[in-house]
Amino acid sequence: MNRRHHLWRCVLPPLLRYPTVDELDARAATLVARHPRDARLRRVGSSRAGTPLSLLSVGHGSRQALVVAGPHANEPVGGATALRLAERVLADPRLTEGADATWNLLLCLDPDGLRRNEGWLHGPYTLGHYFRRFFRPGFLEQPEWLPDGAAAAVLPETRTLLGLQDELRPFLQCSLHGVDVGGGFVELTRDLPGLAGRIAQTAARLGIPRELGPYDTLYWPGLGPAVYRIPPPRRGDLAAAITEAAVESTWFHPHSYGTVTAVVEAPMWSVAAVEDATEPADPAGVLRTVSHTLRHDTEVLQRLLARIRPHHAGAPDAARLLAPVDDYLLVCPGLADAWDPDVKGTDGTRPLPPLSTAHLATLRIAGRRLALRTAGLLHQLVAGAGRDPAGVLPELDRLIDAWCADYRDGCGARWVPVARQVEYQARVVLAAFELAGRQEPVRSRSGEQGWGAEAAVPMHQE
Repeated sequence: MNRRHHLWRCVLPPLLRYPTVDELDARAATLVARHPRDARLRRVGSSRAGTPLSLLSVGHGSRQALVVAGPHANEPVGGATALRLAERVLADPRLTEGADATWNLLLCLDPDGLRRNEGWLHGPYTLGHYFRRFFRPGFLEQPEWLPDGAAAAVLPETRTLLGLQDELRPFLQCSLHGVDVGGGFVELTRDLPGLAGRIAQTAARLGIPRELGPYDTLYWPGLGPAVYRIPPPRRGDLAAAITEAAVESTWFHPHSYGTVTAVVEAPMWSVAAVEDATEPADPAGVLRTVSHTLRHDTEVLQRLLARIRPHHAGAPDAARLLAPVDDYLLVCPGLADAWDPDVKGTDGTRPLPPLSTAHLATLRIAGRRLALRTAGLLHQLVAGAGRDPAGVLPELDRLIDAWCADYRDGCGARWVPVARQVEYQARVVLAAFELAGRQEPVRSRSGEQGWGAEAAVPMHQE
């Protein structure tokens, strides 16, 4: 067994469940107490509810790496991965002194949202338990996005992250995300040649399917299997922003420093079909089924919402829970039309690219995800109120059970143990770190040195 593998195994005990906000801070503080020379923990900001935003830094090198965990409230794997990375880096000086690097790990960008997910964090890890307790804020409350540009950012979490990016000017930024159902993939703002091969090796060793046609990247250029190039932001309507990350974001904010941002996605429930690159026998037929199903499910949910809203709109949590519901129901009809081969768009809608079996599997998963999230949030609203004057809970329970069964039995969704999710994500981050560290420095627009594979390009002009 080589030294690096030995260190990985000895320093990093398996994680059996996701850590909470308080557990993240407590474990980070323990690491700092054990390694006071090499690790520091500081409060870099506060959430909207006043929860500290904690940055764990390891090493004293001049080149900065920034790892952002928990940008989406329902994707808790990133916090566990950040802790694993800290332990790994503390155990191997080649990742700090040997690389002249400092690792900066933001333990959770949206701690308020993560707290709202604590009802399912410790299991049982079943689809029904997850979706009935799932929370993800509306688009405008997600701190990675800059719908009105960096200067107009209003969320304190967003301003904290922007400040860190401007302070550190990292050569690499990794944003840690979790796919609830599907496979692993990476989105990049700059190419990292060789990353696709590293992902393939890691995924094969850990039994993680690579997502070869993610719904998020349907119109984005590919840089290799399961690696996609994030296009520069462009102005568009809210529906486009929600579905395509079309607005400015904290992924691109440090672009002028030469930063490469890697959005690293790890699956909670894996589906083997998302890695099937074969040509489907009847893509049009599958698309009709997917689009018709999404259209039907949306109509059902809209009717349920119309029954629920008059009774619960004034509840304490109603605004927070209904914002994402309204977002999902806003985008569903347009997506159903965009995926339907029998609908001829007249609004400039782009035609679908050639689709593999993997693409069709991810579109089916994406449509079902939107419906399940909507039903789960509505269920929380009504169940949390302790009363059901509209009589919707039995129907919501039936829908959630049926749609979860479709994921489990129809798509073959299988739970990926937390330890394996973390191991996969950490190894992909380490691969990105190594490859980004080989890049030549480039000059930013201000003439200062940054790092990247190509010259920095002004926003909207790449």
